[in-house]
Amino acid sequence: MNLGCVHDIGRSVTVTHDGAELVRYVYGPGDPQREAPRPYFHPLRTLTGELVTVNRPHDHVWHKGLAWSLPHVGADNFWGGGTYVRDEQRYVQFPNNGAMRHRRFSTLDSQPGGVTWRHDLAWITEPGRHIVDEDRDVTVATRLGQDAWTLRFGTAMTNRTNATILLGSPTTAGRENAGYGGLFWRGPRAFTGGTVLAPGVAGRDDLRGQRAPWMGFTGPHDETGGASTIVIVDHADNPAHPPQWFVRTEAFAALCPAPFFSEELPFEPGATLRFAYTVVVADGASDPDRAAALAALAQPAGNRLEEVGR
Repeated sequence: MNLGCVHDIGRSVTVTHDGAELVRYVYGPGDPQREAPRPYFHPLRTLTGELVTVNRPHDHVWHKGLAWSLPHVGADNFWGGGTYVRDEQRYVQFPNNGAMRHRRFSTLDSQPGGVTWRHDLAWITEPGRHIVDEDRDVTVATRLGQDAWTLRFGTAMTNRTNATILLGSPTTAGRENAGYGGLFWRGPRAFTGGTVLAPGVAGRDDLRGQRAPWMGFTGPHDETGGASTIVIVDHADNPAHPPQWFVRTEAFAALCPAPFFSEELPFEPGATLRFAYTVVVADGASDPDRAAALAALAQPAGNRLEEVGR
């Protein structure tokens, strides 16, 4: 199963599988400022071509397939849309939607079994202040003998200001059980009402806020009648591992390991924060046992998979 790479310079990197589009990484989006322009993965497909992301859904146009999205970066919003305000108990649209701007590639390498790229980004607030430098790396790889492929996402963010930035979520700002922020996946509309998977358990919105080393989501597809599964694995060295998870099934399909779900993380001046995740995309429906096997594709040897709720 050969992987290929097409680079639309200044716009996107597309990984192909046997000549068909597997995933596109848009690093030069032309989105409005209100949507917090930032790189994103869309479309994301299974090996047989099933689409497992949605971009700019009408209910939340700032949801971008799979993307690193942070709603509370101090007073700034790198998620998009309004910011939750504790005193008003509602979202308010401020002029605080920042942008993650691509600066340069340091690596772009394509081999038959994997495609890797690495690039630098500058985080710029809406008023134009440069607050964070980011070194981001991505690797897409196939797995021999598996109906799945993996996407490894790594980020190293450095605070370029002279002040501590508090990284948080709507929950840390006062909204109960809404701790989203981090690597956020928005699934296709057909996945609404699907099933969330975690170590030893399957559920729906009842798993929101639970801690686990990985979680997954399985749902059906329109037209084809098939099903797919996506699993996100939180790497053991990440801050707050195992994280609380933000999941949604009833209004729409969403999955997010949220390191700032219920507690702010101080980001000191000059400090570098590192996070890494592996996303596993598989054809077919899954139960917790299969999801665990898919999660194991991302686990270093000897790394223990803790139980949900730790």
